[in-house]
Order: sequence, then C-alpha cells, then structure tokens
Amino acid sequence: MSPAPGALAAYRPALRPRVLLSGPLLDGAATVHLIKDAESGNSFKVGAKEHFLIARMDGERSLAEIGEAYAGEYGRRLADAHWQRLLALLGAKGLLSGAPGPKPDPASAPPKSASASAPPKPAPASALPKPAPASAPPKPAPASAPPEKRTLLRGSLPLVADADATTARLHRVCGFLLAPVALVPLLGLVLAMEAVVVARSGDLLLAVKGLLTNPVLLTGTAVLLWVSTALHELAHGVVARHHGGRVAEIGLRWRLPAVIMYCTVDDYLYLGTRRHRIATAAAGAVMNLVFLLPFCALWLFAPLDDATHEAFAALLLLGSVQAFTMFVPLPPLDGYRIACQLAGATGLAASAGGYLRLALRRAPEAAAYPRRARIAYPVYAAVTVLVLAAAAAAVVAGVHHLLTA
Repeated sequence: MSPAPGALAAYRPALRPRVLLSGPLLDGAATVHLIKDAESGNSFKVGAKEHFLIARMDGERSLAEIGEAYAGEYGRRLADAHWQRLLALLGAKGLLSGAPGPKPDPASAPPKSASASAPPKPAPASALPKPAPASAPPKPAPASAPPEKRTLLRGSLPLVADADATTARLHRVCGFLLAPVALVPLLGLVLAMEAVVVARSGDLLLAVKGLLTNPVLLTGTAVLLWVSTALHELAHGVVARHHGGRVAEIGLRWRLPAVIMYCTVDDYLYLGTRRHRIATAAAGAVMNLVFLLPFCALWLFAPLDDATHEAFAALLLLGSVQAFTMFVPLPPLDGYRIACQLAGATGLAASAGGYLRLALRRAPEAAAYPRRARIAYPVYAAVTVLVLAAAAAAVVAGVHHLLTA
C-alpha cells in the first residue's frame, strides 16, 4: 500500500507559525508530546508516532515523503484513511496553515479548504476508519480554567499592556547578568552568603524573634520580602526571554490578605532545551537570594545600630527560607517544575503516585511502565520525602533553639 495515494501524496501540509511542539515527556506509563496553539492557548497531548508525523509538517515535505520516513521508522505504511483522519483533526483544531482558526467546539466541525493548495476535503472524523491502536488521534490536554471572576477578596489584574515587550526591555537592561562572566561570581557570592546563614543560624533565629517585637522594622522587612517576590516573578520572565520564550502577562494576584505579583511564561514547556527550562524555573529563587546579597554585606560589615543589625539578620534568614521553600519539589512550586524537567515528565506527582500504588500492590500493570518511568517515579518520591523530612527537622531544631536559648 502506498503511503498516501492520489492527490494526498503530493500535499505538503504546514503547521501554523505559532504552533509549539514539546519534546518527549513521561505521562504515567505512556510517552507523550505536548502541542500548543500559542494564539488560542489550546494545548493537546499526542503519542510519539503522531508527533513524528506532525513535527514533519513544515510545508516542504509532502505526505508521501513523510509517509516514507514513518515507514522507515515504524515499519508500517499509512493508508489514505489514516492521513485523512489526522488532517481532519489538525485542521479542526486550527493547527494547519490554510485551515480556519479553532472554534469554541473545534472537534465538531470538519476543516474547510482555504486555497487551491489545500488538500482534498476530508470526510468528517467520525466517518473515517479508526487508525490502529498505536496511532491514536491527538487528545486534548486538560482544558484551562475559565477566567477568574475578580472580586474584592480574590482576583488578578494585569499591570502592563504588553508583557512581552516589557520583559524585552528588562532583558536589555539586565540581561548581561545572565552571561557566565557575571553569573558565576554572583552564584559564588550566594553560596558564600548561605554558608554564613547556616553557620550563624542560631543568631539569625533570635533576630527573627526580636523582630516580632518591633512593628516598624517588621513592616519594613515584610515590604522588602514582598519586593523580593516581585523580582522573583520578573526573573522568571527575563530568563525565559533570554532563552527565546514569550511572556504573556505580568500582573497582581490577590487572595486577601495576600497580594503577590505573577508573571506568566506562555511557552515554558516548549523552550529549546531542558537546561533552558530548568534555568527559567530556578531563576525566581536565585533572584530571591541575589536580592539578599547587599543586605548581607551591610549586616556583616556596616556600622549599624543594634535594631537595624538585627532586622537585616532576620531578613537574611527569612529571605533564605523563602527562596529555598520554592525548591521543594511539590506542585505548584518551582522545585516541582525542575523535578518534572529532570524526570522528563508531565504530571509527575500524579504519575509517581499512580505507579507507586501499583508497585506496592505488586500489580502486573506496574511492569508495563517503561524502564525510565520505573526509575524516575520512585526517585522523585524518595527525594520529596527526604526534602520534607529535612525541612521538618530544621523547623524542630529551630523551635528547640528558641525555647532553650
């Protein structure tokens, strides 16, 4: 059977310019790829075989050429019905160039031909033969939540009209700090500062206790910590921009009495390499620590009065705790995003929980998980338990010190 007989064989499909494709990700026992239409915000999960086909739809290769590559990779050729079904689904989702944009219920309407270069109009997806089980059609990812209703108690408010342009300007001003010649010394200073914080943690704990009795300095410290959280969010955006990402929104989100800034990186999961994604996720907490450097220098070397000296000591401890809390590998913290990237997985916590439940029951389904998943999921669970145990031990030690000092 030919890969794409007749008129379909010569058709050269092309994805829309703003369609993003992720690398392979573990999702339970399966390996999936994410596809996102950056214009509409819709995202979908597809299997490795579907990704193989879709990733080659660049407008240069014909279906015949893509089919030959597929046959060489997977040892089977696709019939016309398979191509028609795939094209119908992609067209209905608005992912193909020349197809109409996505509708509110895109799966309910077949794509329309837009030009002479478009493929023959495929039959509705429901009328087409189903492909083999190994080549299931793209499945939509969980739908995003509807826009939140803004009230006095909770809501969000964009602060800039063009968040991506704002981030680009910030990158032009401070992007030089991301060069190794500047970043390496900064990270060295951060490590030295944290070594001092650990060595003198007892004194810093007492400073926090004293800060609670001084409302003026307590308010000033709280304001500085809030500024640190704002810089944390902007750092995510600047580093994402540095690696080719796009920032969709910068704004304020409130859940009274808490009010925080947020920065939404639209295409975080689609940045070029895993290293870039990890750097983007870690940027916020690193910014929190860099923010503390001048206060650490003042605390160590400046001739300050006792109250200010204690306030800077408390700021160092509270700011360090704030930063390292973000590295805890639990959703929705940055540490969880980093863990997902290290494991090469999406929905890591849920997938790890599902696998461990099967493995502990010695269920035969656990053996169906790929080797990488059988390693990644238990390691993630063990590391998370160790991190939480270390955090609990640190809290107990801190309380004991305060009670016995």
